[in-house]
Amino acid sequence: MTTEQRQFNASMRFLHWLMAAMVLTMLGIGVAMVASISDYHRLVSIHRPLGILILILVVIRFVNRRFSSLPPFPASMSSQERFVASASEILLYALLFVQPLVGWGMLSAARYPIVLFGSVHLPPILPHSVMLYAVLRRTHTVLAYLLFLTFIAHFGAILFHTLIVRDGMFSRMAPWRVRAS
Repeated sequence: MTTEQRQFNASMRFLHWLMAAMVLTMLGIGVAMVASISDYHRLVSIHRPLGILILILVVIRFVNRRFSSLPPFPASMSSQERFVASASEILLYALLFVQPLVGWGMLSAARYPIVLFGSVHLPPILPHSVMLYAVLRRTHTVLAYLLFLTFIAHFGAILFHTLIVRDGMFSRMAPWRVRAS
């Protein structure tokens, strides 16, 4: 007798909520960096290592997902909704992977040191180029807006399914273990 999986496994749920907290923190730091000249250097010293940690965790999360079985979408979801949910998930993974790389490349092109902590630095991944820096800085900003919008759409879809449709969509990724009813 087999039982249908109702939730993502514990490691997937943990990584999901950890990354959600990190992405929200990162978006807040990004906004604060733009708004505050006096706190800029302190915020950047948090922003850089947090971005690299997000890059590492998104790779771990992607590999974990590839080797894990997934709970099915609720039966109430149409094929179009399933397609949009899957496409938005791919977009989130792509943004969470590309955004830190663009930031790393941007800093490399500007010859800024990429300090993780103390004397631990990342090597540059691109050659020094003021023009490349300018393009990557703009790209980093545009991707941040796109990440924020995708995050809001994801959150809105979960709220819709949880509060309006009430189809158990949230329980698939709830941080606590959901018992079968």
